[in-house]
Amino acid sequence: MRAFVKFSRRRFLYLAASAAALPAMPRIATAQSYPARPVRIIVPTAAGGANDSVARLMAQWLSERLGQQFIVENRPGGGNIIGTEAVVRAPADGYTLLLVNTANTSNAALYDKRNFNFIRDIAPVAGIDREPYVMLVHPSVPAKTIPEFIAYAKANPDKIDMASAGNGTGTHISGELFKMMTGINMTHVPYRGGAPVLTDLIAGQVHVYFGIPASALGHVGTGKLRALAVTSASRSHALPDVPAIGEFVPGYEATIFYGLGAPRNTPTEIIDRLNKEVNAGLSDPKIKSWLVDAGGVSFSGSPADFAKLIADETEKWAKVIKFAGVKLE
Repeated sequence: MRAFVKFSRRRFLYLAASAAALPAMPRIATAQSYPARPVRIIVPTAAGGANDSVARLMAQWLSERLGQQFIVENRPGGGNIIGTEAVVRAPADGYTLLLVNTANTSNAALYDKRNFNFIRDIAPVAGIDREPYVMLVHPSVPAKTIPEFIAYAKANPDKIDMASAGNGTGTHISGELFKMMTGINMTHVPYRGGAPVLTDLIAGQVHVYFGIPASALGHVGTGKLRALAVTSASRSHALPDVPAIGEFVPGYEATIFYGLGAPRNTPTEIIDRLNKEVNAGLSDPKIKSWLVDAGGVSFSGSPADFAKLIADETEKWAKVIKFAGVKLE
């Protein structure tokens, strides 16, 4: 797996960089005529969640900027695989896009049998947003800081229950990364979604959870839960007084990211135009404010920048999943 990930990463970055070598005149003509009809953004999760919200935010912006409807279509199931495969199989003409998220990078190591290779078959278009998880504990846990928690966990090996929203989810593997980098042991307790985790965490049935800030802030404010740290490289605007894990565990970072992808071989001029418009949206005060309120940080840049993030995250999570022995049931 490790050799495969390295090869895929190099290939992915090469393809993203080499696209600029295509002739200029056809690119200009195609860019001027696109889009000539509505564009679908496939969201590989159910409606109503964070993925859906980010997609609809960007769909509205692109519709207004480009004069054609960008329509969000939810295709949940199979841990993002059903929706992703729909985009992989779609014509490479810019009229079917994918709302890319962190699961697309971890799935490379979680699923052995897929009908596509994400790094090979999806062209990166633009990053949109990166959001942290927040490390939450029940008040009965005596630790109030990350160093205290590490010391407590080492003094009580396998006596701390670490809940997650499901085996192999970001809420799981972000905790496994913490375990790997600190050398502590915690017992993983998978749930079916984040809501039941919070219910049991508040009740003290489990001890720690790497959760999504938006769903946890109210419980932190009332004292039902304690926020020890956020998982981003720096502190979150949503929790400015809560430190980042990386302040105590150098190099630790685990974020939820969102962006747009397209079927491979989508014309570079279309990708470039979409990238330009997404980046313009990320500079818009209303969109910036929305992302900050959600606890995120905009991730603007070129398609190659987004390709690098995808490749880096794929490699990182492959190592964590292998180390932790994560297997899907």
